[in-house]
Amino acid sequence: MLEQRSNLLVTTLVLLVFTPQLGWTQAAGSRVFTADKTPWGHPDIQGVWDRRTITPLERPERFADKAFLTAEEIIAYEKASAAREDGKPLDARRAGITVHDPQDLDYGSTVLATGQTSLVVDPPNGRIPAYTQAAVERAAAAQQLRESRGSADSWTDRSLNERCLTWGMPQGMLPQAYNNNIQIVQTANEVMILTEMVHDVRIIPLDGRPHIPRNITQWHGDSRGHWIGETLVVETTNFSAKSNFRRSGSNLHLEERYTRIADDRLQYEFTVTDDTTWERPWTVSFPMVKGGEPLYEFACHEGNYGLENILRAARHLEKQQQ
Repeated sequence: MLEQRSNLLVTTLVLLVFTPQLGWTQAAGSRVFTADKTPWGHPDIQGVWDRRTITPLERPERFADKAFLTAEEIIAYEKASAAREDGKPLDARRAGITVHDPQDLDYGSTVLATGQTSLVVDPPNGRIPAYTQAAVERAAAAQQLRESRGSADSWTDRSLNERCLTWGMPQGMLPQAYNNNIQIVQTANEVMILTEMVHDVRIIPLDGRPHIPRNITQWHGDSRGHWIGETLVVETTNFSAKSNFRRSGSNLHLEERYTRIADDRLQYEFTVTDDTTWERPWTVSFPMVKGGEPLYEFACHEGNYGLENILRAARHLEKQQQ
């Protein structure tokens, strides 16, 4: 059984190759996967997709310029996992492990390994580029403003996700501690993407219409989609400065790519560009696994006692200080 699982891990590793120009492509000599088509002729990427992973966003410094684990390193991890005696999951990050191992994480029966040492695949060092001086100054000004008032003077002092408003884009598409599913529904002229976390929904037109005027901004930005071969490409602009993805705001440009690479695999990539925030664009890429269950409602506001209690505790402390 271990040998079969290891062979599957190695096979998955060698079939996919990433280049900044092409994104994830299948290696030379391997069969190119072609997705089933919808009745109107688009590649079918519909379904519920799970993006769970233990691969870190940025590459740990100990891996330096090593973008992938070798097949031998993946097999060694499999052996170590099978031989553990205490029945507890290994500390994957401390052990330098970046494979997706559902046995350790109780994620189900599907084994998926890319061998990636980081979700960031460009720049080649697997690290988010440095901030520009403008971004550093904006962050300092924001910090000064926060220090001028209490952290819970109002609900507006708390983050958008604490307030159950949105997880934001592309933050809401990154793997998280829980609620890692998305659902995609297609029509001939739109694609709907529902993110389980905070039940964010985007309806993306495919009819070639222009973006909304630049002076109109939205938390999720303004998305437009089109197909390039087997890949759905989504371009998003017009972000609200309140979205604040890693210090970026209204100048953010997001390009996403969705490609079905197997019956149960969807390759997801995004590239963010904002020359007022980072010194260069950067790209994240990882596969998602097709799920067999529907999404359930994420009743964030109805169960949001955390925000209420934060504000109540702040008022209580203020009374004590009077």
